[in-house]
Amino acid sequence: MAEHRFHTPLPLELQVHVPSGRIEVETVDGEESLVEVDGDPKLVEQTEVSLEGDRLVVGFRGKKPFGITIAIGSFTLGSEGLRVRASVPHGAAAGVSTASADVTVEGRLRELEVKTASGDVRLNGEVEGDAMVKTVSGDARIDRVGGDLKAQTVSGDVSVGWIGGSVEAKSVSGDVRFESVRQGSASFTSVSGDVEIGIASGSFLDVDAGTVSGDLSSEVPLASEPGDPGGAEGPTVVLRGKTVSGDVKVFRAA
Repeated sequence: MAEHRFHTPLPLELQVHVPSGRIEVETVDGEESLVEVDGDPKLVEQTEVSLEGDRLVVGFRGKKPFGITIAIGSFTLGSEGLRVRASVPHGAAAGVSTASADVTVEGRLRELEVKTASGDVRLNGEVEGDAMVKTVSGDARIDRVGGDLKAQTVSGDVSVGWIGGSVEAKSVSGDVRFESVRQGSASFTSVSGDVEIGIASGSFLDVDAGTVSGDLSSEVPLASEPGDPGGAEGPTVVLRGKTVSGDVKVFRAA
């Protein structure tokens, strides 16, 4: 196992590009970052960890004898792959690209971008700003996104607990569920998958959605009154989308 320590005051952006295995990111107090790379010694040797300005980069630089090229979908790494564990300060941004590694994030990030061809994504915590997730044959579960969210999945489900900004979701053979959307636009397209969107209490709803070979239902009427007793005006969620062979359900978030 190789360990790499750096002094990394914010702003900081963590970039991880490895083909397969497991990627674990956690945010911690302080201004220090620790990256641990574990696995086959030959693979660990070919994994570079460097601090380039405010970017902490973890990248596999495999040679031709291993049959590996750095492009998602072109990796031929063994089944065990690499295990990358990174601890970075709270409020750092993170970007991850991998062919088949599972990605787990614990803590609070400024921004998050994940691209995986065959791996699950799990965020236990919060992205303060925007988040983007693309998966193929993998599920994505995120607790909270303070800004905008873009999610795209093929043969995988997407579930997000709370979203502070706008949402754009595209799904093929996978379900999409957003527990609570407060404002902005919520656009979606889905083929062979169900879509469930929760509208936060106190928010209005403007909807133009349809489904082919599926049902459309809403517990939230158009121009519904906000939930507070005073009846003050609230933000509006503009819902636009379509599903093919999938149901659409709009509900009032708890």
